Parts: sequence; structure tokens; C-alpha cells
Amino acid sequence: MISKTWSRKPIAVCVAVAVLSVYSMVVLASPGAKASGELSVSGQVTVNGQKVISGGTLFSDSVITTAEKSGATVSISKMGRIELAPNSSLHLIFSDRSISGSLDSGSAHVSTLAGISVNISTKDGIVVADGSKATSFTVNAVQGNTLVSNEAGQVQLRAGSTVKQIAAGESATTGTPNPQPQGPTIAGLHGGNLAALLLAVGAAAAVAIFAITHNNDINFGGGNVTVVSPTK
Repeated sequence: MISKTWSRKPIAVCVAVAVLSVYSMVVLASPGAKASGELSVSGQVTVNGQKVISGGTLFSDSVITTAEKSGATVSISKMGRIELAPNSSLHLIFSDRSISGSLDSGSAHVSTLAGISVNISTKDGIVVADGSKATSFTVNAVQGNTLVSNEAGQVQLRAGSTVKQIAAGESATTGTPNPQPQGPTIAGLHGGNLAALLLAVGAAAAVAIFAITHNNDINFGGGNVTVVSPTK
């Protein structure tokens, strides 16, 4: 009886140690565990400066950049999806219940499930969704202007002390657009000066044609002015 009792004790101790070890590993791993997403790309896409291909794993706190005619989609399990258009750059951060990021340029489309809060900032403002409903919206940051188009749910566009509520089917803008490139120039002229010059040239041409077809005589109300035809 005594021998049996002592033989069972080492087994019990080993089991207890194994259970404790597994429990400790779970507890220690949880705080440091990083949420991740699945990456799908087309064209030239980089993550933290490194070229990537479809099927890779994207971790939080990463910078995704798409080149011209390229795109990227990040699918985060049980949270949502972020799609980047060509010529875009997004610093993306996400955890179990929130998605945030900084859109430096381009366009990002964000779709999330209910219970997931969103915070996307640009140089002009911040787009916020509180997570009370599923959301689907697009943020465009182009030429110093931020445009937000909301497709589902409710989002806010915050710029300084101004807060714009954007319902489904609505859009809002903020920022100061950069000046558009000037049109073609002639000898340093542009805009209104160029238009005036073209009008003057057109008027002179009309006068010359009229003179040629009317025996080179033009009456301005104070006598006759002779215009020499180039054919003479």
C-alpha cells in the first residue's frame, strides 16, 4: 500500500507541473500577442519599405505603400478590411477591437463589423467611427484636401474644433486644396493675360480679313484708313 502511494505522487506532481507550465505560457503570451491580417496585393506594393506579395501576414504598426496602377487589401479576421488605391500610403495599427491609421496620401476604403472602432487621420482631419454599427467608408487625401464618403453606418470628420456627422450616403470635405497647375503659357503669359492676348490676335485677324474682302478700306467714323494687303 505504501509503495503504491509513493508511486502515484511523482505522476501527480508531473501532471501538476505540466498544467502549470501550459497555463503560464498562455498568460505570458496573451499580453504580447500581436493581431495580424492577411495581405492581398496587385502590382507594386511595399510594407515597411519591403516589397510584398499576396498571401503574406501583416502585423499591426506597419506602413503599406502602393505604387501607380497597384492596390492592396488587408483582411483582419472578425474585424474588417482595408483597401488601398494606387499611389497611397497608410500607417496601419490595429488591435482586437480597434483599427487606426494615418493616411499620408491616396485613398483608403475601410469596412468594419459592429463593435470595432475606427480612427483614420490625414493631414487635414480625423475620421472616427465609434463601433456602434458596422461601417463602410472611403477616405481620400489628395492635393491638400480630405474627402470622406460614407456608405454604411455613421462616421465623424473632425477638423480642429469642427465635427461633421456623416450619415450613410453622405460625404464631407475638409482642408485647403493646393493651387491647380497653370495652363499653357506663351512667352511667360498665363491666365487672364494669355486670354487677352489671344482675343487681341483674333480681333486683328478679323480686321485684316475684313479689309482684304472690302477693298482695303475701313471706316472708323473719322475718315478712311488704308490697309496694305499682303497680296499687293
